[in-house]
Amino acid sequence: MRASAFLYPWDVLGDPAAADRVAALGVEQVTLAAAYHSTRALTPRHPRHRVVTAPCAAVYYPVDERRWQDRPLRPHPAGDWAEGPDPYGAAAAALRAAGLDVHTWVVLAHNSRLGAEHPDTSVVNAHGDCYPWAPCIARPEVRAYLVDLAVEAAVRPGASGTELESLGWYGLAHLHAHDKIGGVPLGDAATYLMSLCFCPVCRAGYAGLGADPDQVSGAVRGALAPVWAAGGSAEEGVPGIERLLGPELTALTLDWRTATARSLQEQVIAAVRAAAPAGFQVLMHADPAPYRCGANAGVDAAHILGHADGLVLPCTGGPAQREAVLRPAAEHAGADTVLAANFTVVAGMGGSPGTLAGDAAHAAALGATELRLYHAGLASDTDLETVRAALT
Repeated sequence: MRASAFLYPWDVLGDPAAADRVAALGVEQVTLAAAYHSTRALTPRHPRHRVVTAPCAAVYYPVDERRWQDRPLRPHPAGDWAEGPDPYGAAAAALRAAGLDVHTWVVLAHNSRLGAEHPDTSVVNAHGDCYPWAPCIARPEVRAYLVDLAVEAAVRPGASGTELESLGWYGLAHLHAHDKIGGVPLGDAATYLMSLCFCPVCRAGYAGLGADPDQVSGAVRGALAPVWAAGGSAEEGVPGIERLLGPELTALTLDWRTATARSLQEQVIAAVRAAAPAGFQVLMHADPAPYRCGANAGVDAAHILGHADGLVLPCTGGPAQREAVLRPAAEHAGADTVLAANFTVVAGMGGSPGTLAGDAAHAAALGATELRLYHAGLASDTDLETVRAALT
């Protein structure tokens, strides 16, 4: 199985051994961040630093000023935490020189700086709370920004493909600085309810489907009230959402959110294809459960595989998770569809590099055609050696 490792530009820049070290793992490809959210990242082998702090979402290449001139929503270039005017380009060149194929890694609807500077672009929950890390993808100005960001960040010189992350709804779940929202554990269903948006555009969307948006938000608050009182909820999946909110409003909110995400995904993928050279591969980080939101956006696999070349699917959670994400995707895969099983290989972040060979074999039996390894820059030397042994 073809394998790709995720990297940040700072994992490579300033470390002359980095590109060859990654190539020695046995991977054929690197998925290299071109547009990424804020983060604090360990660099355990870098000759000059051990921690890189990226305080805001940024792009790691020179933006096209003609594209963004006079537009209030625009990407921010990386600051002094990344080297040079084109960190992505310099890192990609070093990786290609080591014999590696390079694809861009583009994070879209996840941007805390955008929400801080333009709070009216963010998801607003049923209680009126704003989520600044989660741009509302129903808003026309956000959609226009995401389409142009995707085109510019995905189609970088020398890249032979892209992986689009957070191409859909983002919601409550977010690794925020000093996060303190775990006091009441929320299952799958309650997290969905806390992720529903009630900004003016979404309220109009519910009204367009025949519902009173005030009644919808009131019903969501009412459905969540017992969850707060009981100290949490373990309800999962669409059946769990229906038990909390009722079948009718569950269907209505899913109809609005699924149609909104689907149209944006179609638009972004088409725009990237139009800007890319022939043979450019377009993959999407996804979960084949349309109600999910976050980095792996919820999709209808039958629909999205009619547009994207394939999906990158979260597979670290064990056999049950692999079954849940790979089987629905494999049912709608064509002969050339890429289904990449994404495994965390950093033991300190909950990954299991020691079981990679067996996990990959299980994923292949379920229809996976490729592997993604998160994350070669964050992993310890022991983790990387374990991965190398598994791949070779």
